[in-house]
Amino acid sequence: MRTLYNILFLIFFALSSPFYFWRMRRRGNWQHNFGQRFSIYDASLKQALTNRHVIWLHAVSVGEVNLCTQLIRALEPRVPNAKIVVSCTTTTGMAELRRRLPTHVSKIYYPVDRRKYVRRALAAINPQAIVLVEAEIWPNFLWRARDLKIPVFLANARLSDRSYPRYKKFGWLFRPLFGSLAGVGCQNETDAERLRAVGCPPAAVRVVGNLKFDAASLSERRALDVAALLRKIGVPEDAPVLVAGSTHDGEELLLADIARRLREKFPKLLLILVPRHFERCKDLGQKLRAAGVKFIYRNEVFADTRLAPGTVDCLLVNTTGELKFFYEPATVVFVGKSLMAIGGQNPIEPGAQGKTIVFGPNMQNFADITRSFLGKDAAVQVNNPEELERALGSLLANPARRAELGRHARAVVAENLGAVERTVTMILPHLKQRGILVAPEK
Repeated sequence: MRTLYNILFLIFFALSSPFYFWRMRRRGNWQHNFGQRFSIYDASLKQALTNRHVIWLHAVSVGEVNLCTQLIRALEPRVPNAKIVVSCTTTTGMAELRRRLPTHVSKIYYPVDRRKYVRRALAAINPQAIVLVEAEIWPNFLWRARDLKIPVFLANARLSDRSYPRYKKFGWLFRPLFGSLAGVGCQNETDAERLRAVGCPPAAVRVVGNLKFDAASLSERRALDVAALLRKIGVPEDAPVLVAGSTHDGEELLLADIARRLREKFPKLLLILVPRHFERCKDLGQKLRAAGVKFIYRNEVFADTRLAPGTVDCLLVNTTGELKFFYEPATVVFVGKSLMAIGGQNPIEPGAQGKTIVFGPNMQNFADITRSFLGKDAAVQVNNPEELERALGSLLANPARRAELGRHARAVVAENLGAVERTVTMILPHLKQRGILVAPEK
């Protein structure tokens, strides 16, 4: 089985690598530490890990990095003598790791899942435990960890409607991998049942809740003064602000068109677009300009920027890691990937700030969270662009209704806290068995 997988992986890697190299180059900063993807590490990392008990946490990209950061902050005080290494896959994720975590936490790129690279990575890092944030399953990595008897944990694990049938279909490959896991912290009972069905040991599966609630509610150093930024581009303090977060292709132009019509009733309305993939912003800007939208890129706002009121009616955010801060001035928030794409994005961050939330019909990746918000009258769901325009117009005109939705959203988040601590509690006994000093909870 391993031989077959490695043959197929090499074929797939050879065929797909041009696309992935193109995407990395498009995102920028891909050359820095590029060798780490092939388990080539510098002497400083090896020296930092010498004679240390290492715990390796992995987060794929920006979304998982946010969760991983909270886990590290909760875990570090409980294992004071351990060394934390955290990996990610994308350059945007790495930028977030460097921004959010102190220098004593080592940050590396996750190795390509070729047997040679995985063996070299695990030999160099030599972890006493591995924590994978969400279901990031790479066979060679897990096979080698199992051979070395390294306990592996899944944190915030979930199996979507799309991935669950795939794992079952290829059970000959994945069941032994899931069966080797030491602990699985999942979001809800539905995910727990699915994870058991694909091979996770029943005793290892725990329902701990969704880490995204804790990650959204925890305070963070303010890295951006959005109010000051808006003043620089001429936005009046009393202007209503529509923030469209994590949008996908097609949604931005649709919202720009809706905002243009809404300005007939709300002439000061500002639209803030925060695309899910910032590298799309250059092409998107050309489309907005062709549509007659008066916009400015986020990275064109400098310390000496002073624009007259009415100069722009749209801010296009072409940076990463700042969405949470742009929710702060929002009058209404639209959650992207929910109208013109499938899956939806995370409504928890604006909910934690007590914002008025609107999303489309396609929230499959956040189905339980969506039900929680809708069941507590904490968000508005629309089915099509026409309903979206009517809902936005109604909410912009009704501050009492906005305040009510915001209170309910904040309450939903408050009711679902605690997943981080429950996940740490799941992991600690295994670390103690590996000889890692575990400090008592303060």
